[in-house]
Amino acid sequence: MNRNRKSIVVSIAGCVLMVLLGFTGKAILASFRKPPAQATTTERLLRVEATRVQPADVPVTVTGFGEVRTLNTVTITPEVSGRIVEIHPNLEVGLLIAEGETLFRIDPQTYEARVQEAQAVVAQAEAALSRLQKQSTTDQERLVTLERTRDLAKSEYERRRRLMDEDQVGTQSGVDTAEQAWNAAQDAYDLLNQAVNLYPLRIEEARSALASAKAYLETAEIDLARTEVVAPFDARVKSVNLEVGQLVGPTGGGTTGSPALELADDSVLEISVPLDSREARRWLQFDGHNASSASDVAWFSNLRPVTCMIRWTEDPQGHCWEGVLDRVERFEPETRTLTVAVQVEGARAVSKDGSGLPLVEGMFCSVEIPGQIVQNAYLLPNSAVSFEESVYASVDGRLRTIPVTVSHRTGEYACVTGGLNPGDIVVTTRLTNPLENTKLDLEMDGETPTETGPIAEDAAP
Repeated sequence: MNRNRKSIVVSIAGCVLMVLLGFTGKAILASFRKPPAQATTTERLLRVEATRVQPADVPVTVTGFGEVRTLNTVTITPEVSGRIVEIHPNLEVGLLIAEGETLFRIDPQTYEARVQEAQAVVAQAEAALSRLQKQSTTDQERLVTLERTRDLAKSEYERRRRLMDEDQVGTQSGVDTAEQAWNAAQDAYDLLNQAVNLYPLRIEEARSALASAKAYLETAEIDLARTEVVAPFDARVKSVNLEVGQLVGPTGGGTTGSPALELADDSVLEISVPLDSREARRWLQFDGHNASSASDVAWFSNLRPVTCMIRWTEDPQGHCWEGVLDRVERFEPETRTLTVAVQVEGARAVSKDGSGLPLVEGMFCSVEIPGQIVQNAYLLPNSAVSFEESVYASVDGRLRTIPVTVSHRTGEYACVTGGLNPGDIVVTTRLTNPLENTKLDLEMDGETPTETGPIAEDAAP
C-alpha cells in the first residue's frame, strides 16, 4: 500500500518536472526569437505613350481606287477599198505619231480616175447650162422679130382682102398667098414662143444635172482624200493590223470586222473611282456649279472640281500626280457605289524631276479626294481608338476607358467628334485588355516622362 502510494507520488513529480522543463525551454527559445522585417509594397506602373488632345478643323479625305485609261481612244477602219501602198515608219505598238502625219495610204489611182470623170461630167453640165441660157436669150430676141413678122403678115393679108372685097383690086390668089404667109408667121411665132416658155424648166433641169455632177465630183474627191489616213491627234499606237500590199476595205483590216488601227490620246487621262455611296453622300462636296449642266436636271451636276492626289499602288511612296474631280459617272444600286471620274492632264502625268515613271494607261492607282471639313474634331492614331469606339485616357494618372464618337477613319487616323474635351490625355500605345485604374507612367509627345517604369508588355508600336 505504501509502495503504491510512493510510485504515484513519483509519477506526479516527474510530470510536473517535465512541464516545468517545457516552459523553461519555451522561455529560453522565445528569448532568442526576433520579430520579422516589415514588408513594403510598391504599385507596378504601366509605361505608355500619350498625347494631349486639342480640337481642330479636320479636312476629310475620301480614298478610292481605279485604273488609269485614256479619255479618247480611236479605232480607225479604212473608209474606201484598195491595196495598201504606204505605211508610216513608226506605225508600231507603243510608238508615238504626231497629229496630221500620214498613217497609211491606199492606192489612189482608181479614185483619181473617178475624180477626173466627175470633173468631165461637171464641165459638160456647166456647158449645157451655159448653152441653154444663151439660147434662151437668143430665142427671146428672135421671138420679138417673129412677132413683128407675124403682125406684118397679118396686116398684108387684111390689106389685100379689103382691096379685093371693096375695090375689086388684086386677085384671090394674092389674098390666099397673103393668108398663107400670115399663118406661117403665126406658126413660127407659136413654136418659138412655146420653146421660150420651156427654157426656165430646161435651165432648171440643167442646173439640177450640174448639181448632181458636182455632188458626184465631191464624193469622188472625198473618196480620193480617204485613201490617205492621217493621225487625228498626237497619238500612241495601241494596235496595228496593216501591212504594205494588203487589200483593205470599209469592213476592216486584214480580218473582216477587225479594226486596222487603234490610237490612244494620252493628252488627257481619266480614272473611274467607285466610292461607297454613303461615304460619298456624307463627305463629297456637292456645292459647286457646273456651267455646262442644267440646274434643274436630276443628276450630280453640282460636284465641286477639287484637286485630287493620285498614287500608283505599286509605288505608294513614290511620285504622286495631281488630277481634278470632273464628274459623277454612274450610280450602281446593286453595289451601292457612286463612281466618279478624275481627269489628269498629260502635262501633269509625268514626274517633275523625270526620275520616276509617268502616269500611264493601265496603272492601278489610289485616289485621294478632298471632302468636307469636320469642325472641332480630334485627330488620333487608329491605334488609340478601338473598334468599339473607345479610347484609353489618363485621369489623375490612372487608366480610364472613355467612349467616343468616331466620324470616320483613314488609313492611319481616326477622327473623333465626341467624348473628349480639350486638354485630355489620350493613350496612343495599343493596349490589350489592360486593368482599369492602373497607374500610368506617361511618355508624352514632346514632353518629359513623368516617372520611370516598365513599358507595358502588351503594348504594340
